Amino acid sequence: MAKNASFDRARKAKQDEFYTQLSLIESELKHYKQHFKEKVVFCNCDDPFESNFFKFFAMNFNSLGLKKLIATCYVTSPIVYTQLTLFGKPEVVATEESEKKPYKVEITEVTDENGDGRVDLADVEYLLKNHKNALTLLEGDGDFRSPECVELLKQADIVVTNPPFSLFREYLAQLVGFKKDFAIIGNMNAATYKEVFPLIAQNRLWLGYNSGHFWFKVPNSYEEKKTDFKIDETGQKWRRMGNICWFTNMDIEKRHENMTLFRNYSPELYPKYDNYNAINVDRTIDIPCDYYGVMGVPITFLSQYNPEQFEIVAFCKGDDGKDLVYSFTECPDSVNVERESNGQCDCTSEYSFVTGIPGMIKNAEGKINGKITYARITIRRKAAKNANRIT
Repeated sequence: MAKNASFDRARKAKQDEFYTQLSLIESELKHYKQHFKEKVVFCNCDDPFESNFFKFFAMNFNSLGLKKLIATCYVTSPIVYTQLTLFGKPEVVATEESEKKPYKVEITEVTDENGDGRVDLADVEYLLKNHKNALTLLEGDGDFRSPECVELLKQADIVVTNPPFSLFREYLAQLVGFKKDFAIIGNMNAATYKEVFPLIAQNRLWLGYNSGHFWFKVPNSYEEKKTDFKIDETGQKWRRMGNICWFTNMDIEKRHENMTLFRNYSPELYPKYDNYNAINVDRTIDIPCDYYGVMGVPITFLSQYNPEQFEIVAFCKGDDGKDLVYSFTECPDSVNVERESNGQCDCTSEYSFVTGIPGMIKNAEGKINGKITYARITIRRKAAKNANRIT
């Protein structure tokens, strides 16, 4: 809980500069290699001289078979005019406030620029310093919402970055609106946003491989914390953020792996909600293997969600007041309303959802024995042949 509070405080204070370690990027993107061939990749929240996202794609430009790499930075970034760790010692590019301009980098090939017999990051550094067309100034402030950055987004096939925490909703909406493939870092709690969860329920967005607590570099201007904070031997400040995960819409193998279930259902271990025909499951690992009714499961379930094994469902009421179970995936209109009495699809009936975000129970909406429960996602196991079903 403390780490989630840390995330919320950062969002409210708009301390959005958390620089991702190369190891976290490599650990995730090794699972997406097949998606990058002949594609234009855009890192639109990334100072090319600091960003490990830019570093990863520049170093792997040829092995991934990229068509083009674009990176842009924001004028108010604390490091936008200081060339930092990517190419060695810091070098101030501009010091006068009036001189500060954001810039973009566009790379269409990485060759052995320095003639040392190999292609590596040193060649990228040479290219940036000696090819005028590789690095150019932007007219605006470099904000991902600015007209020129939107034009660059239109060129891109895939967007990969760590967007500002405080603007996650707006950032994701832009990617979805322009129908871009993406892999971006965020907090798992963002999955509960009313703008985000419907995309997950409709299988238009899912979680990637890596999730948990990770260390991020932060600017020197950020205040020191008593917990989840350190300063390394070089004087660099670090913050550890909890519940961090990757959000993507690119298909990955993990999404098709069945969760191993070994618990057996019993009414004593899995009490029902007072106000919903669903059982509560406190931990993802405890999902029963023999229950096919609706279950309320923790948000962390999403890190193991396989839509071939489970489906996200919601509760609503029909005109006749009877309980309905609403599926997001089986109806042609992304809606499937089944009457619990006979299981018949009734997509044309009028209905109203009984929770604020369909498919979720949160904000004191769920109670067991009169006590408010934690936020839950409502799911249902998909039918298996010859299964001994309990509903």
